[in-house]
Amino acid sequence: MSDFTLVPLGVGDAFTELHYTSCLALEHDGALLLVDCPHPVRKMMREASLSSGRAITADRVSGVIVTHLHADHASGLEGLGYFCRYAIGRKLPLLAHPAVSERLWPGHLAAGMEALMPSVHEPPEAKELHDYFDLIALDDARSVTFGPFEIECRLTHHHIPTTALRIRAGGRTLGHSSDTSFDPGLIDWLAAGDLVIHETNYGVHTPYERLAELPEAVRKKMRLFHYPDHFDLEGSAIEPLRQGRAYDV
Repeated sequence: MSDFTLVPLGVGDAFTELHYTSCLALEHDGALLLVDCPHPVRKMMREASLSSGRAITADRVSGVIVTHLHADHASGLEGLGYFCRYAIGRKLPLLAHPAVSERLWPGHLAAGMEALMPSVHEPPEAKELHDYFDLIALDDARSVTFGPFEIECRLTHHHIPTTALRIRAGGRTLGHSSDTSFDPGLIDWLAAGDLVIHETNYGVHTPYERLAELPEAVRKKMRLFHYPDHFDLEGSAIEPLRQGRAYDV
């Protein structure tokens, strides 16, 4: 049994009625790392804690990796940032590639967080990203150490800047595709890991049929996420991740 564990808080796509949208909780050596942060992330953590038997709570979150700024992956950052800063009393570390973080504040968070009233009788104060978050840059040329995790990233083919990930802890490596079109080079990069989480969906996303054609050795270590509601979970040649279940990496 690995001591590097994964609990999917959400497995669905942007249009899902059945699931929460894509978000993973990774745990090793007492550190809890989220990959992406959609809304309502604290409810997602609570329900996943109940179903997995693991304590996944906001006060335990060591940091959040932001793969890209689409709402189904990043809409919970404002709420979790406010909660950590003012309910818990600490800033939340965010890890992102500079191509992703470039618009994190001006294009995503500033509209809801750039002004804050100290009290009902005082005018709003101007705020910046660093008032709520500690930003840590990921680098596609080298690994970045964050607590017990070693994190590598690689840009994918998507509408906006998006990073795939390789995350190593406890002698095991998790590959995470994030949102991407079908890319054999990326799959080879991810397949160096012990467990590979890969999206499947329509449009510019990765068709299931292309993943089902991959060699058996790759398919055996691969799990699917970001799938549409009508995806055939039972008939899939590749095991789909199930929301709220704990997995060993």
